[in-house]
This record gives sequence, structure tokens and C-alpha cells, in this order.
Amino acid sequence: MDALETRELRYFLTVAEELHFGRAAQRLGMAQPPLSRAVQRLERRLGVRLLERDRRGVELTGAGEMLLHEGRAALDATTAAARRTRRAGGAAGPGGPGGPRSHLVLAVKAGASHELLHKLLDAYAAEPDAAEIEVLPSGTCEQEGMLRDGRADAALMHKPFNSLTGFDSEELMTEGQIAVLPARHPLAARGSLSMADVSDVPGLPLARWSRHGTFPPGPGPEIHDQTQLAQLIALGRTVAVYPDSARAWLWAEHAAVPLTDAPPVVTHLAWPAHSRSLALAGLIRTATGL
Repeated sequence: MDALETRELRYFLTVAEELHFGRAAQRLGMAQPPLSRAVQRLERRLGVRLLERDRRGVELTGAGEMLLHEGRAALDATTAAARRTRRAGGAAGPGGPGGPRSHLVLAVKAGASHELLHKLLDAYAAEPDAAEIEVLPSGTCEQEGMLRDGRADAALMHKPFNSLTGFDSEELMTEGQIAVLPARHPLAARGSLSMADVSDVPGLPLARWSRHGTFPPGPGPEIHDQTQLAQLIALGRTVAVYPDSARAWLWAEHAAVPLTDAPPVVTHLAWPAHSRSLALAGLIRTATGL
């Protein structure tokens, strides 16, 4: 039997991520024995062993690795379908004064493409029958997951930091990068810097953003939101590398210095390749005309 139930797929994915039945059961809010039995039933139905269990712990088999990869994508697609369907259902009926409007969620990286975002929202709002746009700020690389699981209908994505694999996209802007430093630091007085200049500054380590749930190695602070980063830079505790458009959110305690050898950042409007949303099509048309 090839059909998979979303509940049993979620059970398996949680065990595969934790590699521990006890921790997985705790995450799922259930007892361990029924979770173990559910995974065993899934293995019997598929006719393969997904997990190797012994006294040392739990490991994924080759088949388990495959289901972990494919299952995440399948569960994201199911979740996305439910979320987008609810949004579409909330917009049922005629628009206009007093009537419901279409609703789109646009994911953006906090602090990036500020001026471009303003132009896009203003231009789109002037369009007839424009949908209501909910702007959803996110951290580095979070936009991809938001598109895949339906939390967002479109996203402003930034190459080379974001992957556009599996999405349709329209290129909107190319810009350089800057080092964001404490205003009183000696490097802040320089006309330009290289990546080597800011990669190993004594007492001023590079800030570390999570990418796909993992922080890169290094001595710099782990950053969880834009306000935390801004404060740590102002206090002289870290330095960050950002697209030039990030100048819009800088404080008086910050300085922005161009980086001569950082790769250019290309901003794209991205959306799921299979989308049939008329409201999204209107947003894309507006973006291409900027």
C-alpha cells in the first residue's frame, strides 16, 4: 500500500530528526510505546526498515534517509495546501467597500530591500482590485521554508544567500554589500573594507544568523532577530555584513562601510511554481514594472 497518512509521516519525521523515541514522543505530546508501534506499522506497510534500533540508540537506514527527505517535502506541500486554501476561503465573495479582499502573505528578510519593498507595496496598492498584503519579516534563509509550507505566498529572496530551487522568480534589484560596525570603532572611519578586514577583528566577531536551523561555527553571537543585532552592534559586540539597502534601518550608533570584494546581492520576487493565484499574478506584474 503506497498511501501515506500525514499523521504517521509526522511521527516518523519527528523520530528521524531526534533519533530518539523518548524525545520524539515528548515533542509530539504522546507516550513512547504507541509512537514506536506506529513507526513499526509504517515499516511493515512500506516493506522496508526505516530505522536501526540498538542499545546505542537509533539510526536512519538508507530507506529512512530517503523518507526523511521526501517526507519533509510532502508534509510541507500538504501544510501549504491547507494554509493557502484557508486564505483563499477567507476571501470568498465580492470585493469592494465592505466586502472581503484577497489576502497575500509576502515574506521579507528583516532589514533588507527596505526602499524596494516600499515601492512595491505602494505601486501594488494603487492597482484595481489589489489584494491585502501581509508583510511577514523573517531571518536569513527563512523565506524558503515559508514558501514551501504555505506560511507565505511570495517572498523577497536574496541570492547568493537564498536558494530559488523549485520556485519561479523575477529579478528586481542588484546591490553591493556593506559592513555594519559600531560607529566609534576605528574601522568605521575607513572609506571601504574587504571581507578579510571584517572577518577577524579582535573583540568584534562576525554575527551569526541561523541558516536552515543551524548556526555556522564561529565566536560571534548567535542572532535571532534584527533588534538584537542592532543593539549588539551599537554596544561594540559584533559586526555584520548586509546588502547596501540595510542602511535604511541603521541607528546613529552604527556605521556602514562598503565592502569591495563581497559578492553582489540580487533581490528576486519568488513564488511557488505551481501557483494559480490571480492576486499573486497581479503582484508579480507590478514588481516587473518597477
